[in-house]
Amino acid sequence: MKKLFILFAFTIIGCSTTQNKVINTNNEKTAINTLLDDWHTAAAQADFDGYFDKIATDGYFIGTDATENWDKKAFSTFAKPYFDKGKAWNFKALERNIYFSNDGKTAWFDELLDTWMKVCRGSGVLEKADGKWKIKHYVLSMTVPNKVTKEILPLKAKYEDVIIEELKNQ
Repeated sequence: MKKLFILFAFTIIGCSTTQNKVINTNNEKTAINTLLDDWHTAAAQADFDGYFDKIATDGYFIGTDATENWDKKAFSTFAKPYFDKGKAWNFKALERNIYFSNDGKTAWFDELLDTWMKVCRGSGVLEKADGKWKIKHYVLSMTVPNKVTKEILPLKAKYEDVIIEELKNQ
């Protein structure tokens, strides 16, 4: 009977721990959704500090152009004139998926966005440090419907063939 009681106690503790993990994951998803929504809103409102404070000091932003691979400092330098004019960009999440590492300190996500470029895909990695999530890596991509890929390729080629050759020759 004593062994049965101990087994029962460990089962309850195990279930309680599992339940807390689920609740914490849901809380973390809410926190990340809020962070990303606020990040996009900061850009729409040309709030430079509100936008760049959400990116980790060693964070990266990869833009839609093949040449746009910026660390935080380079990205903020590029973006500052847009923010200073009071008009950066206005992206709104249509859908978002969030995933976590086993230790809960790293999260990654993908999102579909409503933008001036029509639907774009954002994806990124976040890290939790000192109780706060920060964007470590963000990739913005324009989506291309499969049905129109052949029509778009010649438009891309006149710009990107040069980049392909430069990268091959490095």
